[in-house]
Amino acid sequence: MAENLTVDPKDVQDNKVMAILAYFGILFLVPLFAAKESPFARFHTNQGILLCIVGVVLNVALSILMVVLAFIHSFLMTIVGVLSFICGLGILVLMIIGIINAAKGEAKELPVIGKYKILK
Repeated sequence: MAENLTVDPKDVQDNKVMAILAYFGILFLVPLFAAKESPFARFHTNQGILLCIVGVVLNVALSILMVVLAFIHSFLMTIVGVLSFICGLGILVLMIIGIINAAKGEAKELPVIGKYKILK
């Protein structure tokens, strides 16, 4: 069940840029340290960390699979390449959803991965 944070309008105004930055890969470190007292920025930082972890894990797993399948058959490698492209598009879509939510001042969980908490 999705839990959305009730946000303070002043917190949103003061930390909107930090919340947006959280979705740009390793840049989640900026709000993690610069806006650690902001519930709004912290919420989006958690979402950004999840997105980054999922992206890295998928990329590594699919890269390993592609190398292994290259020795078996090139067609299988092509299928994994297409799957990798689709996963990349999925990550991009989640990133855009998170950025839009942060820019609108909303604290909505990302679909599929947003329910997990890394930051307390």
